[in-house]
Amino acid sequence: MLNNIAAVAFDVDGTLYPNYRFYLRVLPKALSRLRLLGAFAEARRRIRREGVATLSFYDLQARFCAELLGSGKKTPGTETVKALISRHIYGSWENLFFGIDPFPYVKECVSSFKKNGLKLAVLSDFPIGKKIEGLGLSGLWDAELSSEELGALKPHPLPFHRLAETLDLPPQRILYVGNSPAYDVAGAKNVGMMTALRCLFPRFPPGRRDLADTFVFNHYRQLQEYVLK
Repeated sequence: MLNNIAAVAFDVDGTLYPNYRFYLRVLPKALSRLRLLGAFAEARRRIRREGVATLSFYDLQARFCAELLGSGKKTPGTETVKALISRHIYGSWENLFFGIDPFPYVKECVSSFKKNGLKLAVLSDFPIGKKIEGLGLSGLWDAELSSEELGALKPHPLPFHRLAETLDLPPQRILYVGNSPAYDVAGAKNVGMMTALRCLFPRFPPGRRDLADTFVFNHYRQLQEYVLK
């Protein structure tokens, strides 16, 4: 077993399935809510940029969105925006995952880890909800965590520490698998986890280049061989 690894944890979006398949499904809904989606995305960039960790994450996210959606007396209230986000983003997206296929060999890879005694987890920025069920990956996980429900977005160390606590393991014995060098790899490395990056062209990984000691792969057979060698 690789480096006496005891657990493998995965990001979800773009890591376990191709993002574009979800984007194609959400596009019709997104076109009618472009302003809200733009504010939502910018609010989350601000939360990451400022390194915020708070138990009132959803209130803060809604407040930042409200500031972006208006100005002065025309600024919508935080509770109003929070309700809009809940209805038009979280609520309307959840069922879109049913019928989306994971990347090839994901289930076989994860199942092989389980058979070899490794603990398994998912840690996604967005709520897990029915996402894992929709992807056909239910029943495999020892932990299913959402970083925003814990109070911070990756790469903040809080969700990674909580992941280790939930698995009852030191971070050094966990391999975290993601598709973002800036959020997944950097965040996991900062708390001492081993890291793997899933990308289309492993020889030319995206974004940040500080990928030393990170296993970069394309197909999940490669990840399986790497972990179980």
